[in-house]
Amino acid sequence: MNKKITKLLNNEGDNYIFPFFWLHGEEESVLREYMEAIHSAGIGAVCVESRPHPDYCGPQWWHDMDIILEEAKKRNMKVWILDDSHFPTGFANGALEDAPPELCRQFLYYSSIEVVGPAKTAQLNVAKHAKYVKNPFETSIFSMRTKKERRKFDDDTLLSVCAARIDHDFDASTLIDLTECIKDGELIWDVPEGRWIIYVNYLTRNAGSRDSYINMLNKKSAKKQIEAVYEPHLERYKEEFGKTIAGFFSDEPELGNGKINANQPIGADTDLPWSEEVEIQMAARLGSNWKMKLPLLWESASNPDESAEIRFVYMDIITRLVEENFSKQIGNWCQEHNVEYIGHLIEDNNMHSRTGPSLGHFFRGLSGQHMSGIDDIGGQVMPGGEIYPKRTFIGERDGEFFHYMLGKLGSSFAAIDPIKKGRTMCEIFGAYGWGEGVRMMKYLVDHFLVRGVNHYVPHAFSAKPYPDPDCPPHFYANGHDPQFRHFGTLMRYLNRMCALISDGKRVTSAAILYHADAEWAGDYMLNQKPAKMLMDNQIDFDILPSDVFTEKDRFKTKIGNTLLVNNQEYKTFIIPFSQYITESTAKAVIEMYKAGVTVLFINDLPSGIVDGDNALLKELTKCKVVTLDNLVSELKVNEVSELLVEPAFSMLRYLHYREENDIYIFTNENMAETFRGTITVPNSGPVYGYDVWNNELFEIRSEQTSDGTTLYLEISPYQSVVVVFDQFEKEDVKELVSFNQEFTLKDGWIMSLATSIEYPQFHDKQEISSLENIGLKYPEFSGFIRYENEIEVPATEHASLMIEDAFEGVEVFINDESVGIQIAPPFVFDISKQLKAGNNKVRIEVATTLEREQHFRPIEQGNFFAAFAKAPMLQPTGIVGDVKLLIQSK
Repeated sequence: MNKKITKLLNNEGDNYIFPFFWLHGEEESVLREYMEAIHSAGIGAVCVESRPHPDYCGPQWWHDMDIILEEAKKRNMKVWILDDSHFPTGFANGALEDAPPELCRQFLYYSSIEVVGPAKTAQLNVAKHAKYVKNPFETSIFSMRTKKERRKFDDDTLLSVCAARIDHDFDASTLIDLTECIKDGELIWDVPEGRWIIYVNYLTRNAGSRDSYINMLNKKSAKKQIEAVYEPHLERYKEEFGKTIAGFFSDEPELGNGKINANQPIGADTDLPWSEEVEIQMAARLGSNWKMKLPLLWESASNPDESAEIRFVYMDIITRLVEENFSKQIGNWCQEHNVEYIGHLIEDNNMHSRTGPSLGHFFRGLSGQHMSGIDDIGGQVMPGGEIYPKRTFIGERDGEFFHYMLGKLGSSFAAIDPIKKGRTMCEIFGAYGWGEGVRMMKYLVDHFLVRGVNHYVPHAFSAKPYPDPDCPPHFYANGHDPQFRHFGTLMRYLNRMCALISDGKRVTSAAILYHADAEWAGDYMLNQKPAKMLMDNQIDFDILPSDVFTEKDRFKTKIGNTLLVNNQEYKTFIIPFSQYITESTAKAVIEMYKAGVTVLFINDLPSGIVDGDNALLKELTKCKVVTLDNLVSELKVNEVSELLVEPAFSMLRYLHYREENDIYIFTNENMAETFRGTITVPNSGPVYGYDVWNNELFEIRSEQTSDGTTLYLEISPYQSVVVVFDQFEKEDVKELVSFNQEFTLKDGWIMSLATSIEYPQFHDKQEISSLENIGLKYPEFSGFIRYENEIEVPATEHASLMIEDAFEGVEVFINDESVGIQIAPPFVFDISKQLKAGNNKVRIEVATTLEREQHFRPIEQGNFFAAFAKAPMLQPTGIVGDVKLLIQSK
């Protein structure tokens, strides 16, 4: 049998979870208590979150870290460290607050004025235009700077003055450089006939969303992050590097232009990141007249090729500088010192390919990290959220992005980048509110697991006295969390699932070109559009950036229709509509076509090569163009799909993983309908199911066919099924059971209550006539609801207790013996070993969230997160469906 599964059955698996542990300067006893609580939940590591700590890299910080490391070593745990004192990463623990201006962030912006000619010796005071003036009505809704007033810089600098004719459109062919016409800060120009716009392009350090942050486009500035954070930790804990200390975590680093959290693509009217290094490269790539072209960063030219060129070059330059100066500089430092570098940038609503609160390019921004990284907070992914709702904690949301793109972005980079070793990290659970319990958490982890995400940073354990209003929910919560044991059971399940999809490779048949380059240059289609079509039809895929084609050794084509990137093999390459593509991509596509790889352009061929010779476009005409609606049928004609699902079920997700054996994970993301049908896979041979939750093997109904193996499966909402093709001993596999009797337990129930702190001392004991939402009677109660009953049964061969629905963590006791915990419907418990002929005691304990206890509390004044973390509706509490006894008589 599979060695990894054998280890898991013996509870010998590794750890893949390292939750945030928020420190606020708590007492030593509290830190030790929390480390014990984290370990008791089946978790083998922590990521120490410094954001709320008052003395990062100071005496109190080292004191607290000493305690955490001591506790970690006792338990053979690993420790990760958030790499800054303030969110987002880049504050460098205040190192830039008084640094020389040349190390601080710099931005390119403009002031413009329209004029009509002819006008002789028209005058313009350029000096007044070449300064950044903050809009007095513009306020920031959220900032974690340590000081109230922004630093003011006095080195605003004129870069160029140019003009273009705009009688109808912006005519880039009329662009002229007027910089030499400036004398003593004033432009004197004979305006020609027509309507003109004058652009005064200047550099400033006073724009952007945050001051006192590193400039990632400046290598010396970016190094301040290492000097201020990484090196002090090395100096104190050098002996623990690579042992107890696993590495560092960067949280949402940003380029920081524009307004805070503004989601603006290139071409929007906003300041843009800049540095001397950018200037040097712009001149090298665009020629001596590059400054004259700067207005095209904001203006769309009547000839789109002209806008495309400078926008692509600019974005290509700055994202490469982020990659080299920030991501790889830190990653290389960590590697040299025997630790790893992980984290994530902001991906929300397509920000991953934009500047502002993100880094302009998902793959380049994380290039130096040793795991791929994403995050899911505040209602980004939610049951039924593929399209709706439109608004959550994060405001307007693109449901297609979060459900069809986010997880795949992460797992794609892990698959194609050798240094990541197939590892994807997801920060998860944070800021969903106190109403988020283990039921929702199970949905979320299954959502990302089936997309190939295999490491998790739960958000968060907060050592602050309960209730901490900052980004709830919090696990354990000083003992107030009723679901903490249930959370621990979920973490053990998660560790086992992660083990199954680590150290091997995902089997994916399709690759989709990352849309960043196309977005920078012109019209484009978002990746989630084809991703949805594929995922809803059970065709797995990766997202590939054009960067994999820039170096010959990063990809190969194999005659016989295969594209190879790292260890991944693809039968088809899909290019979402792109007005422009890169030269390296075009050449790679031609090579793929010749090797027999199915290449499909969606909706149309590109009209230009943004960085090369348009002559290549002629070769691309040999490739096929399909509409988005016809994409799946074309893939099936080309036998790209490896599964046959009957009946069709769009919300069925799957992952095919190969290490020792072939493993399939099937997840039902339809919250209302159970999948009942067959799935035919191309594998043959012995097959069994692995019940990861209960950590046991079970029989799978299957049939060998000429196409492989047909699996007969039933998958309920909230549930996943793991299928393993592997040799096995029959006695190790639990046989399928058909029950021939069913009893509904309606009468005789006695209910009582206890808060988490009171447990197991229950009170308010009472007889109840029905099983219904107890929140109607106890609207402010959060804790445990105990249901007790007695049943008389004959001798049985097999028996299960089924609870139709409950909110939400359920533990069942038969004759005072626990038969396990379930956290999502259907709540089915095998009670064959505990049930005896005759009279039996049944006890069911349901653990609620802390939502109701917190719902009626006033929101703490000035707390940004708590104001947005309220649950829109109160969930029911307790058992809200029938309880049934299922029996197979002897």
